[in-house]
Amino acid sequence: MSKKYKGFLWIFIFLVIIGVSIFYLLRQYDNQQANNTKLIQNNETKANKGVSDKPKIIEKKEREFTGVNIKYNDKSVPVLMYHSIAYEEGNELRIPKENFREQMKYLKDNNYTTLTLDELYSFFISNKPIPEKSVVITFDDGYKDNYENAYPTLKEFGFNATIFVITGAIDNEKDYLTLNQLKEMEQNGVDIESHTVAHEQLDKISYEKQLDTLTRSKKYLEEVLGKEIRYIAYPFGKYNTDTVKASKYAGYNMSFTTQGGWSNKTQDIFTLNRVYISANYGLSEFKRRLTNPNYNTN
Repeated sequence: MSKKYKGFLWIFIFLVIIGVSIFYLLRQYDNQQANNTKLIQNNETKANKGVSDKPKIIEKKEREFTGVNIKYNDKSVPVLMYHSIAYEEGNELRIPKENFREQMKYLKDNNYTTLTLDELYSFFISNKPIPEKSVVITFDDGYKDNYENAYPTLKEFGFNATIFVITGAIDNEKDYLTLNQLKEMEQNGVDIESHTVAHEQLDKISYEKQLDTLTRSKKYLEEVLGKEIRYIAYPFGKYNTDTVKASKYAGYNMSFTTQGGWSNKTQDIFTLNRVYISANYGLSEFKRRLTNPNYNTN
């Protein structure tokens, strides 16, 4: 074999080695890119499926009401105030579930529309019309019997309602609602809103403490429910000028007291009245409070 031929052979072998090395490196690069692409796709899939700390909440749309039997915000609306739906002798805050169902059936049989708080807010602020026979159903505190006894009846009749919850009691106190129960109801017609962190009597504490409990309860519910918290009911119905100031600063749109009477736009949007419903009342008193805006002056 001539020296010239040997030289070409070594050059050929060298080029083959270089080619194989380049091919190997390109394969490694392609495999790495494929793995990276797969990882990105998996992360995007998780994100699209809502794999996060926040649950997927169905957006609730306000209804448009038209026709002859509607009213505008020169009129009042009864906002019913419940607490516990259960039986306890001598406790007027606990309404037996049979009585509660009887009241809800009356609303259904008499063609009442149960408004969401968003719809009530738009009625007051934007003068969006609502049915003449409109009512708002609210519960204070967040007792577990709201889920066990009230929720099935609300679903049966297709009613909207709102529960103002004490956030410090969630998953911490046995007689109060769990987070899973709140999430389920939130997606099925029951709006969850704030009732402070620890049911503090707001007019007895400083502005700073009021702002803290109003802000922390709002932030917690927003994080766990994945929605904006816009409304609050004051514990014991108590408030002062600092409470109104703190509610506005914390970012609430509307607040409720326990002052008896129908709600209307002449009241401060941060100190609205409600209609107290007691276990001591029969159906006739329920009807009177529901149909007479001036029931508490008679």
